[in-house]
Amino acid sequence: MAAGLALGLYGAGLVIMFGFRSWAHRRRTGSSGFRGLSGPSGSCEWWGGVLFAAALALGALSPVLALSGVVGVYAWTPGWLSWVGLLAVIAAIAGVLIAQSGMGASWRIGVDADERTDLVTTGPFAKVRNPIFSAMITALLGMTLMVPSVLTVAALLALVVAVELQVRFVEEPYLVRVHGMAYLSYARTVGRFVPGLGRLKQLGAENRRQ
Repeated sequence: MAAGLALGLYGAGLVIMFGFRSWAHRRRTGSSGFRGLSGPSGSCEWWGGVLFAAALALGALSPVLALSGVVGVYAWTPGWLSWVGLLAVIAAIAGVLIAQSGMGASWRIGVDADERTDLVTTGPFAKVRNPIFSAMITALLGMTLMVPSVLTVAALLALVVAVELQVRFVEEPYLVRVHGMAYLSYARTVGRFVPGLGRLKQLGAENRRQ
């Protein structure tokens, strides 16, 4: 039952977080907001995109294979963890939607190096710099609690690494280049994924000149 519910929530979450949001963004701005997670083969951006896609695929595959009996679920986990996972998934999907809405016209999937968007520092972004990624990781953690298997654990690890690569080596350098001291000042006081953690404490010489 947990695997079936997890699969339904996962599918609904993908439709809501990506399909519906892209549709609403296009209706509002004329653009879907999709910029891709690509890059030169072997680059941090490329690996981030590959691992992100792998995490989404493994996250969907895990409950499917659990339902079919191909992949076993760890039997030693207490049943109440499934309910914790369920609540985490629901709360995380809501969190993604709130954060996406808070970005307004600045919402994007991926980065276009030649594009400039407004820096959003209000709402959920006043607490953490990447609330959408934080909520997505929480959702997949909830999925892991609902369907604890080697595939969901692998999906969670792949997503964490993908997000770290995308944020640290793609998005943050872009934001520093585009917004300069405005972003650096913001990043020195607001955590990366968790409130208070991952703040930028030191500025390089190149960043000080911006």
